Amino acid sequence: MWAPMATACHRAVEPAALGDPSRLTNSDRPVYCEARTRQMGLVATLGVVVSGSVRHAVHRRDRDLIGPTAALGLMASIVVSFLAASSAPTPLYATYQAEWGYTPITTTVVFGVYAVAVLVSLLIFGRISDHLGRRPVLLAALAVQAVAMLVFATADGVTALLVARVVQGLSTGVAVGAVGAGMLDIDRARGTVANSVAPGIGTATGALASALIVQYLPAPAHLIYLLLLAVFVLQAVGVTLMRETASPKPGALASLVPEIVLPRQVRRPVLIAAPVLFAVWSLAGFYGSLGPALTGTLVHSHSAVYGGLSLFILAGVAAVSVLLLRNAPTRTVLYAGALALIIGVGVTLVSIGVSSAAGFFVGSAISGVGFGSGFQGGIRLVMPLARPHERAGVLSLLYVVSYLGMGLPAVIAGVLVVHLDGLLGTAREYGIAVILLAGVALIGLLTNRQASSPVPATANP
Repeated sequence: MWAPMATACHRAVEPAALGDPSRLTNSDRPVYCEARTRQMGLVATLGVVVSGSVRHAVHRRDRDLIGPTAALGLMASIVVSFLAASSAPTPLYATYQAEWGYTPITTTVVFGVYAVAVLVSLLIFGRISDHLGRRPVLLAALAVQAVAMLVFATADGVTALLVARVVQGLSTGVAVGAVGAGMLDIDRARGTVANSVAPGIGTATGALASALIVQYLPAPAHLIYLLLLAVFVLQAVGVTLMRETASPKPGALASLVPEIVLPRQVRRPVLIAAPVLFAVWSLAGFYGSLGPALTGTLVHSHSAVYGGLSLFILAGVAAVSVLLLRNAPTRTVLYAGALALIIGVGVTLVSIGVSSAAGFFVGSAISGVGFGSGFQGGIRLVMPLARPHERAGVLSLLYVVSYLGMGLPAVIAGVLVVHLDGLLGTAREYGIAVILLAGVALIGLLTNRQASSPVPATANP
């Protein structure tokens, strides 16, 4: 080792500081090289220490960030809170209508404008997180959602309510693609289940919590939104501690141009899933827009709890069905969804005809199985086939179909309620339309038997 080190010490000398080693005498050379060797050894030791300290600091920083399981739970909670916020106004529609004196068609317009805003946002911003990363997109969506809560809390008329719903819809459209893709980035199997169950939980909890606050707590038109605002602030803090799950890539500006392009491997599954998604979310639109008024008519009560109860039953049962059927084959889940939708809506229509509130709630529960199964089956059929850099765009397209199904029929129903058939007649026609949509979806499943296999329980990206 001496010879290489001695050679190195000759090469490492700075002539201006230490002089030219070639001019050293034979007696001075060993002393010089020994000193130089000790110096280089000290530098090497310091390098090891510094390198170890840096690695330790990085390790500590990594430990300070939330882990994958916590990050998955955080992102699922964002879906829950966003959908809870979207259903929170439902029990308040009667309060708004009494205070501001608008017609039922205004209720459906307020409901429908949210769906339109989500659609626009999905078409423009649906792929942006594939380019910028999930975290910055989620932080922006949470900030805009917080603004929407402030507008809701200070609303003094229909115009402010419409503005709040538009802002809320825009932020939701930005968020759902990013958060859904982020959950799949972390764990494809658990992320698929979370993408399916979180919307039901959010819709159910938002409707029920809002109804209870309206009925039993002061300042109902303000309190629910301020509580949700606090939730969004806490979630934003969590997102800042979360690791980025997608590598940024060029093309962010180009991705803002609306473009419906499906990767080749998901085109057939999307054609199978789209009718199911449209049908189940049109049912959600029915309960979200007309459910409170219809329930009040059947139970002969204008209690806000009853106003939110039908949507809570539908969405709550949907969430439970997702969990119970998460290990069932994908096609089985889709068949169950379509059949349960047909049966449940049929029971609901018969109950409306005989003015049976109990039958109406039973039909809502059966329909909830159809809602949860149909939505889960559609997600499971398509999303495992999307590549990591395609996930946000593909998931956003599925939500476009879903929100189109939720918003368009609801607005048409509002027009029918006011100008043609009244509440009960419109409910019957809406229910028949949902049954027909579910029938079309079922026929599509039967004629496309080459659908994708179920999601492996242990699959990961």
